[in-house]
Amino acid sequence: MNVRSNPDRRFANTLARGLGLLRAYRAGDDGLTHSELAARTGLPNSTVSRLTFTLSELGFLSHEGRNDRYRLGPAALALGNVATASVSFIDIGEALMQKLANDTGTLVSLAVSDDDRLMLAKTWRPSGTASIWLEPGHRIPVYGSSSGRAIVAALDDARFEATAPSDEMRKFRSDGYGELISRGFTIAPRDLRFSDTINAVAVPFHAQEYGQPVAFSCGALPSVLDDARMETTIGPRLRDAVRELEQMTGRSPALVRRG
Repeated sequence: MNVRSNPDRRFANTLARGLGLLRAYRAGDDGLTHSELAARTGLPNSTVSRLTFTLSELGFLSHEGRNDRYRLGPAALALGNVATASVSFIDIGEALMQKLANDTGTLVSLAVSDDDRLMLAKTWRPSGTASIWLEPGHRIPVYGSSSGRAIVAALDDARFEATAPSDEMRKFRSDGYGELISRGFTIAPRDLRFSDTINAVAVPFHAQEYGQPVAFSCGALPSVLDDARMETTIGPRLRDAVRELEQMTGRSPALVRRG
């Protein structure tokens, strides 16, 4: 995840670099060294050093004595708690999505747009499973993922065109839209999937807090979740769970029918 610069005079590149450093952290990290942060962000070590010092002084990172690893600090934790509390649909859907994970034996995930990729903002793993594939903070591509297909299919035309999509992305979106209209969920085509170690099915949800669609997905290893099971069992279960969440939160469906 390289931190990008922007030539627009209104864009604060130093702030972007600092936030990019915080975004480099994943749920399973036991702290990160300067070299690890530099590798994840694409920033020079000298820049990383200045940013970690500043962020530590402000409480967004913590650094204990001679330990060369930086961890997210109390200010980051407080900010994350405030952000989570302000997104009501996550709390409302907690029990619903956990039950879906338990019943299907899949990892249920919430994916949100993160620059030109998607980030898993929340995951629900089946009860009794110690570790399962992906964690919050993990980033996946839009093109080639079922969650990306669901989100771009639910975008309005103006917002989609603002991304300067390629012809391949246009077809990816169009086919995803057809899937959502016909059956209510999307599955990335096998030959386009960004990874051959996980299969997933996704459904968009209108997150008014973000002003754009997000995607709920169910994923698992291909040996657990093959295409037939996604299409006949897991896809319909996920679709129905998202519809129930829409009713619980009073949200309109994410998909806007196009003429």
